[in-house]
Amino acid sequence: MNKENWWQRLKNRLPERGEKKRLPQRYRKLQRYIVLLMLLVTLIPLTVMAVTNAMQYQKNIQAERITPMRAIASKAAHSFEIFLEERLSAIHFIASSYSFEILSGEATLHRIFRILREEYGGYVDLGLINAKGKQISYTGPYDLLNKDYSNQQWFNEARVRGVFISDVFMGYRDLPHIALAVQNLNDQGESWILRATMDTKKFDNLISTMGLDPVKDVFLVNSQGTLQTDSKLYGKVLHQCPLEIPETEPGTYVRETTDPEGREIVMIYSRLIKHDFTLVMILPKTSVFKAWHSLKQEMSYMFVISVVLIVLVIFSSTRLLVKRIREADEKREIAFRELEYTQKLSSIGRLAAGVAHEINNPLSIINEKAGLLKDLVDHDMHHDKEKLMRSVSQVLHSVSRCRDITHRLLGFARRIGVEYELLDANEVLTETLGFLEKEAHHRNLDIRYRLSEEIPKIYSDRGQLQQVFLNILTNAFAAVDDGGRVTLSSWQKDAQTVGVSIQDNGHGMDEETKRQIFEPFFSTKKGYGTGLGLSITYGIIKKLGGEIKVDSKVGEGTTFSIFLPQNPPGETEDE
Repeated sequence: MNKENWWQRLKNRLPERGEKKRLPQRYRKLQRYIVLLMLLVTLIPLTVMAVTNAMQYQKNIQAERITPMRAIASKAAHSFEIFLEERLSAIHFIASSYSFEILSGEATLHRIFRILREEYGGYVDLGLINAKGKQISYTGPYDLLNKDYSNQQWFNEARVRGVFISDVFMGYRDLPHIALAVQNLNDQGESWILRATMDTKKFDNLISTMGLDPVKDVFLVNSQGTLQTDSKLYGKVLHQCPLEIPETEPGTYVRETTDPEGREIVMIYSRLIKHDFTLVMILPKTSVFKAWHSLKQEMSYMFVISVVLIVLVIFSSTRLLVKRIREADEKREIAFRELEYTQKLSSIGRLAAGVAHEINNPLSIINEKAGLLKDLVDHDMHHDKEKLMRSVSQVLHSVSRCRDITHRLLGFARRIGVEYELLDANEVLTETLGFLEKEAHHRNLDIRYRLSEEIPKIYSDRGQLQQVFLNILTNAFAAVDDGGRVTLSSWQKDAQTVGVSIQDNGHGMDEETKRQIFEPFFSTKKGYGTGLGLSITYGIIKKLGGEIKVDSKVGEGTTFSIFLPQNPPGETEDE
């Protein structure tokens, strides 16, 4: 068959086998893979960038809108704290400056109360209560003289704590007010209490000074959730607040939630440090994130347009790319078949010539010498031992030649087996370590030897054992830090087995890594490991008839134990 005829048959053979019909399916699959890969490569970063920017922008808007409101709420709560402390200090100053007897006089109490109202404002009345809870002196618009407070909770609390500030309540006055009480002692050691009440208009004044927008709602609540001031959204003073306000340490907190009316709100609440009040600021979520919603809509439009453009470009470019790949593959397929056919003919010719030359000559000698032996036997010349032995030797030599040729030919198909020799495992191990002496010295590694002098010699392959030891030593050096420790040990496991271990105090391995450590292409050396070292090591040990085990703990180190038979596989000591 000449080359022109073969070329024509090759081109005609492709459609006959149906390969033209199978190509579209293969390339459609390739096109799907490329499109999917390019979509992932482009859309994932784009999506991540869009989400990241959106989250960052939302965070910035929250910081720009919420942070100032949080600061205002914190300052307002601090103002309430100062206001209450200031009023309590005024009562405490009066109780400390005047004795019980002086304050018992109504004229003196009237004068002090007048000064309090002129200087501070907001005070409703002022009363002096003795140790038995009876109000013995009173100034104010109500008839509360000689009133008994001994059974009141605030009276007992004031006697225990020394001071008392009540929640907002109505009482006899029929208007929201709070009570402030301070305990003191007379000269005889008896306690007495100076008590004042004031209305809550000052609370409203403090809230109005915050200068908030009409859409915002600010109010004060106690620990039971009772409103201490009016709320625009949730009721008047002394009504129960419908919002759930978490119990927290004193400070200012922000929470996004939905109120009982279904409104999405941002709640900023600041708990007072010394008093049982919490300042709550309510912001409608729509007003806080109005700019964010507008930007999110614009970003969504841009994202959709970008995705559509990317998809169109990917599909068009991928279709063109796959078309060119298909054309190149078809040309390469024809060229490869031509080259393959030519190479086969050349290889077969060379192999046939070599086999004919190398095998036919020894076979001719075998034939000739065999004929000679036959003639010698036929003519009763078998008594010529020397000549007969020379002929036999030539026959054996020729046969050996044929065996060597066959052995070399088989070497092309498979690797030639191991070469066993009598070895000292300690010697092979220390000799292999010599290849890494410079690295060990440079890194100041602590190499320790626990080699048994009594282990027997073994039959094994020196080169392949060196490769095993070198792979494991290299891994041990890589696992330890500078100044680390590597221990070499050997012992006789039983009458037919020698054990060798290489132990390091490096990083160690977890259970998942230990399960995969001998698998091909598995590597923990990211970026430069091939993942073949321990796989090859495992194969060599198994071929030598031995076993290899690994014991490792994270943070404690790793130990590779190798068990080698004293005799080659398939042989016993008696053999």
